[in-house]
Amino acid sequence: MAADRHTYRITGGVPLHGTVEASGAKNAVTKELVATLLTGEPCVLHGVPRILEVDLVLGMLTELGTQVSWLGEHTVRVHTPEVTSTSLSSMYSGVNRIPILMMGPLLHRRGETVVPLPGGCTIGKRPIDFHLRGLAQMGADIVDRPGSVKVSADRLTGAHVHLPFPSVGATENLLLAAVLAKGTTVISNAAVEPEIVDLVLMLQKMGALITIDTDRTLTVSGVDELRGVEHHTVADRIEIASFAAAAVATDGRIEVRGARQDHLITFLNVLRHVGGEFNETEHGLEFFRARPLTATDVETGVHPGFMTDWQQPMTVLLTQATGTSVVHETIYEDRFGYAQQLSDSMGAGIELTTRCLGAAACRWHNRDYQHTAKITGPTPLKAADLVIPDLRAGFGYVLAALVADGTSTISGTRYLERGYEEPVAKLTAVGANITTQPA
Repeated sequence: MAADRHTYRITGGVPLHGTVEASGAKNAVTKELVATLLTGEPCVLHGVPRILEVDLVLGMLTELGTQVSWLGEHTVRVHTPEVTSTSLSSMYSGVNRIPILMMGPLLHRRGETVVPLPGGCTIGKRPIDFHLRGLAQMGADIVDRPGSVKVSADRLTGAHVHLPFPSVGATENLLLAAVLAKGTTVISNAAVEPEIVDLVLMLQKMGALITIDTDRTLTVSGVDELRGVEHHTVADRIEIASFAAAAVATDGRIEVRGARQDHLITFLNVLRHVGGEFNETEHGLEFFRARPLTATDVETGVHPGFMTDWQQPMTVLLTQATGTSVVHETIYEDRFGYAQQLSDSMGAGIELTTRCLGAAACRWHNRDYQHTAKITGPTPLKAADLVIPDLRAGFGYVLAALVADGTSTISGTRYLERGYEEPVAKLTAVGANITTQPA
């Protein structure tokens, strides 16, 4: 991971008012860039956010032989007429999870690949055994190496793969492998997030045959080849929810252009329980506080449940609500690592526990992971010097600083800028008192 380019100085206590434009979804566009490896024809993607994660993926593709050219601020043309390398350099080892998604496309184009084991944010173990087990069922030969895995196959063949958990990454990996496999692949207990649906839409435009059933089953009939595509990626529902929480927490009013209600249903319900509200506008959604904030209980889950990446700004928002809230994290076992700084440095009333305090015991029950937070509020937050530990915690810290009394300094901003496009400019546009200084 690259070093910080700068740190943020944020003076809190200012209600945020104004309009921002939603960026394209990091969790969609990065996978869609990988999908362009499935064809030797040019592909054009619109709505591509200018974020560090996109830069990383384009750098990986370039190493593999992809020709990259920007046609506009948010439009990129990628063309891989020939895959010139089947492996990535060691500089990408442990950086993020994108290389493992390249296995299927590289097997189809070259018959083998060596990919570094994944990295990214420190939020849990996030193993890739589901990915490898599914590819093995499709006929891939897998050899573990120190820090990497070698995968080879003459041609992948369809299989019925049941995922023990509806993993987003494993679903994407198997989709990318199945579209050019021989025969039919059935992925049961698959993830069906909007970003995955967007990937399916892009693959369908390229000529893929994919059916999404109501019981989390994806059926893929393999085709012989895929063609180039022009596709506009879906808006980032994580960024949208982040600005919604900021509007409500600061008692302001923010319109997010490009926001879609159907991608935010569960979030909007929780926001309303807390005291927030939204209106549909001509160009998106507008978020504001409708009544005094009150405590509520939240449990993260796979789509259409409450997204794990919405948890951090919601947790900060709940520090300003009257009563005791419970946030039960069921997706990642170690996603509350950021909460200690909020409590120790800013005075937030957050208590972590290993117990499942949600509606039912989750898969982390009795496994000694602090995956539930009890939040007592309202708590006046005080300014502090904060260090961002991971991407989604980053906006949580920014939101805490926006609410706090005084001026906070935030470092580790490289994590935030992996997934948020121009966060300082967008926050400034809605009235935040935020400046940058060299790291």
